[in-house]
Amino acid sequence: MQILNGQEVSLQIKNELKEKVNRLIDQGKRAPHLSAILVGSDGGSQTYVHSKVKTTKEIGFTSTLIHLEENTTEAKLIDQIERFNTDPQIDGILVQLPLPKHISGENVILSINPFKDVDGFHPVSVGKMVQGLPTFLPATPHGIMLLLQHYKINTNGMDAIVIGRSNIVGRPMSILLSSNANPGNCTVTICHSHTKNLPDICRQADLIVAARGKPGFLKGDMVKEGAIVIDVGITRVNDPSSKKGYILKGDVDFGSVAPKCSFITPVPGGVGPMTIAALMMNTFRACVENSSY
Repeated sequence: MQILNGQEVSLQIKNELKEKVNRLIDQGKRAPHLSAILVGSDGGSQTYVHSKVKTTKEIGFTSTLIHLEENTTEAKLIDQIERFNTDPQIDGILVQLPLPKHISGENVILSINPFKDVDGFHPVSVGKMVQGLPTFLPATPHGIMLLLQHYKINTNGMDAIVIGRSNIVGRPMSILLSSNANPGNCTVTICHSHTKNLPDICRQADLIVAARGKPGFLKGDMVKEGAIVIDVGITRVNDPSSKKGYILKGDVDFGSVAPKCSFITPVPGGVGPMTIAALMMNTFRACVENSSY
C-alpha cells in the first residue's frame, strides 16, 4: 500500500508556479491576481478561502478577498462579481461554495466571466471539458488527475467508481476518468444515494473516488484487494480530546480500507492540497492567456 501524498505533490506544483511567476516579474510583467468572495461565516468555508489566499502569497500571486455578510443579497454579490469581471488587473474569480440558501449558486456561477472562471464551474468551461477542448478544469477533479499522473498510475482500462454526482466533483470526475488520456480511459460508473447494492458495485472497482460527504462510510469489506482509493470527503467531526475540538475525517474508513489498497489518499493531506494547487494552475493560465502583455 502506498500513500498518495497530496501535500508533497502540491508543494512541487507550487514551487514550479513560483518560478514561473518570478520569470513574469523579471520580464517586467505583473503577477497573476486571484479574487475570492466569501459569503457568511461558515467555518469550513472560511478555512478553505484563507488557505487559498495564503497559497497565493506563497507563490507570489496578488489576491483580493471580499467577505460579505450572511444576509447579503444575490444582486449585491453579482454586482461585486461584475466589478471583478471588468477589472483587467484581475485574472481569476472564485466564489466560495456553498452559498446561503437565499442565493442561487447557478445564477452566481453564470455571472462569472468564463475567461476568469478558475473554479471551472461555468457552463462554458464544463462544455469545453466534455468535448475535450482546452479549458479550466474543476479544481478538485483536476487535482486528483494531477496526483494520479505524478505517481505514474496507469488507469487505462480500469473499472472506476465515482461515489457522488455533484457538479463540483462527481460528474466532472467521471468525465475526466473516461477521457481518452492517461490518466483516463476508464470504464466509469457513477453511484449516488439511489444506487442499489453499492457495496457489491464497489467490490468490482479497480479505482474508487469517494465524494459522498459522509465520514467513514466506505469500509474495508467494500473494497477489493489492490484497489486504488481516492478520498475526496473532508468533514469536521466533534472530538473533545482534540485541541481544536474537532478532527477532520474523510469518506473512507482509512483503518480498514488502507491495508487492501495499492494506493490511497489520506485525509487530511491528500486531495485537499491538490485542489488548491490546481486552482493556482488555473489562475496562472488565466493570467497568461487573458492579460494584454
